[in-house]
Amino acid sequence: MYDVQNHRDDRQIPIDKVGVCDLQYPIVVMDRQSQRQSTTARLSMSVNLPHEFKGTHMSRFIEVLNSHRGEITMRTLPLILSELKSRLDAESAHMEVSFPYFVERTAPVSGATALMDYQCKFTGEANGGKEDFVLSVCVPVTSLCPCSKAISDYGAHNQRGQVTIEVRSRRTDEGLPDLVWIEEMIEVAESSASAPVYALLKRQDERHVTMRAYDNPVFVEDLVRNVAMKLQADDRITWFQVHVLNQESIHNHNAFAEIEWRRPQ
Repeated sequence: MYDVQNHRDDRQIPIDKVGVCDLQYPIVVMDRQSQRQSTTARLSMSVNLPHEFKGTHMSRFIEVLNSHRGEITMRTLPLILSELKSRLDAESAHMEVSFPYFVERTAPVSGATALMDYQCKFTGEANGGKEDFVLSVCVPVTSLCPCSKAISDYGAHNQRGQVTIEVRSRRTDEGLPDLVWIEEMIEVAESSASAPVYALLKRQDERHVTMRAYDNPVFVEDLVRNVAMKLQADDRITWFQVHVLNQESIHNHNAFAEIEWRRPQ
């Protein structure tokens, strides 16, 4: 059949990214405890388009994804990107995979268990001979204000926080990103805050979490620095960006802090 996409375009304008987005797709990711976890992702897949081509073949994005049966990890994503470049005759390929990741959490006193969901994202790019992979994890936490605790006769205001951690890891001898578990980034965020957030708490658990937060007050500045220190101490991490958002409980605004860091060569 006549291939309209391969028709020559004379406008002399290359396109940086062209592809498909907002694609809902079942995927399988690596799980530290269960090895594999099935979830549903929202995907964006794109390639560059040289100026001489009228269009790209959108169906091939789905064909490549189907060929990998939805298994998407930091180890398989470079293979998918390489195949996209080959199938679409492109110099660069880009992919974003956003998905909820579930971890069974145990309440600190009662031992009650329930699933917590964490919003995660894989971002991969292959451009020429260069490859890039970024893991992003968003973790809800509790933070209690040190100033409020210091000036109040009793109590202190606290709020829900969101810690978003983005990391790049060093390359292994095989040229793949060193494995960083999603669960590890969750632990980094929660241990840096006043207290974790749980899916299920009984009354004795609520008492424990409330008092833990009161004993560990942190400003948004403390929280972002605590996370940064832990990531800097991890030899696998070569770059990170940490964004902390406190959804203020007594102010008509939110507070945030952000740190970006790259390991010296």
